[in-house]
Amino acid sequence: MNELQFLTWVRGTGLNVAVGVFLLGVFWRLIEIYGLGRKKDLSAPRHVAGASGWHTIFRRSIPAQGMLKKSPVGYIGGFAFHIGLAIVVLLFAPHIKLIQSLTGLSWPGLPSQFIDLVAVVTLAAMVVVLADRINKPVKRFLSTFEDWFTWAVTFLPLLTGWLSVRHLLFPYSTMLALHILSVEILLIVLPFTKLFHAFTVFGSRWYNGAVNGHKGVAV
Repeated sequence: MNELQFLTWVRGTGLNVAVGVFLLGVFWRLIEIYGLGRKKDLSAPRHVAGASGWHTIFRRSIPAQGMLKKSPVGYIGGFAFHIGLAIVVLLFAPHIKLIQSLTGLSWPGLPSQFIDLVAVVTLAAMVVVLADRINKPVKRFLSTFEDWFTWAVTFLPLLTGWLSVRHLLFPYSTMLALHILSVEILLIVLPFTKLFHAFTVFGSRWYNGAVNGHKGVAV
């Protein structure tokens, strides 16, 4: 398979398979989660200020008091790469065109120079967070293969995308094919790993807050 055939395959069959597995995986996982059910709480609700699902989403989205000082790399690096990743994925013009071709949805993008800067900052933040995990004995001890694997499959699409835009390392068509392939691998593994928190993080926080809020407990 030559470069052109490889690029054609990842943009056609490979992408169709990856998107199909991704959609089926997400659908199945959501059925598993929301199909668990829960007995209705018959106790009288205790209304306490700040005890609700929405309050919990807000509180859990910012560092707890004193934690930013204790773990600045984890929090700042984590926020930087999550926000940067969202910007690169959703506001880069070629990505928007791909999303439009798949869903029909479109929106304005940001200048490519800004996206390039965000990509570099995001890559740097991910490397710093990884180094922090490796250098901290407790974090390293608690890390499993899945943690290292999910970091890698998230990092590679960013890296290969930046390299392809910059025309570095390999010829553009090869680098672009590797970028698309790395994205497809990410799509396939996302529903079945910790990366699925992209779909559950705010829903789970709201649910925990709502349940505890019914009891008058702010979390």
